[in-house]
Amino acid sequence: MGTLFSKIEKTLQPIFDGLPPLPKDATNWLVKAWPVIALIAGILQLLAAWSLWHVGHLVNSLVNYSNALSQAYGTGATVNHLGFFYWLGLIALAVDGVILLMAYPGLKARSKAGWNFLFLGALVNVLYGIFSVFDSTYGGVTKLIFTLIGSAIGFYFLFQVRSHYTGKKTEKKQA
Repeated sequence: MGTLFSKIEKTLQPIFDGLPPLPKDATNWLVKAWPVIALIAGILQLLAAWSLWHVGHLVNSLVNYSNALSQAYGTGATVNHLGFFYWLGLIALAVDGVILLMAYPGLKARSKAGWNFLFLGALVNVLYGIFSVFDSTYGGVTKLIFTLIGSAIGFYFLFQVRSHYTGKKTEKKQA
C-alpha cells in the first residue's frame, strides 16, 4: 500500500505480537468469519453515513429556520450549523465502509491485501477519533479515548490473525 503504511504496520507489530495469543480455535473462527463481518460492517457503515448525511442536512435546515426566526423577532440569538469536523467524521465513516467492502474479496481468498484493507480501516478509525476531539458538539477527549481503546482491540485481533494472510507463522505459541 505504501511506505508509511508499512512503517506503521512494522511499528505496531512487535507491540501486538507481544500480547498473549488467542486460542487457535478462536483465531481460526475469526479468519473464517472475518469476510462476512467485513461485508456486513461495510454495508452498515455506508448506510449509517448516508443516514447521517441526511440528518446533517435536516439539522442545518432547521438551524437556518431557527436563525431566521430569531432575526425576525429581533432576539439576535443564533444557532450554529453542524461543524466542519462533523462532516469530516462522516466522510471518514463512509471511507471506512468502502474499505471494509474492498477487504471482502481479499479476506475471502485469505490474501494479505484483504488484511491490509482491514488494517487501513483500523487506521481510518483512529483518524476519526482524532477528528472527533475537535468536534465540540459530539466529540471531545472522552470520545478519542474510547475510539483508541476500540482501535487497540481491533489491532490486537488483526495481528492475531495476520499469519493466516501472510503465510508466515509467528514464533509465539498458540494457547
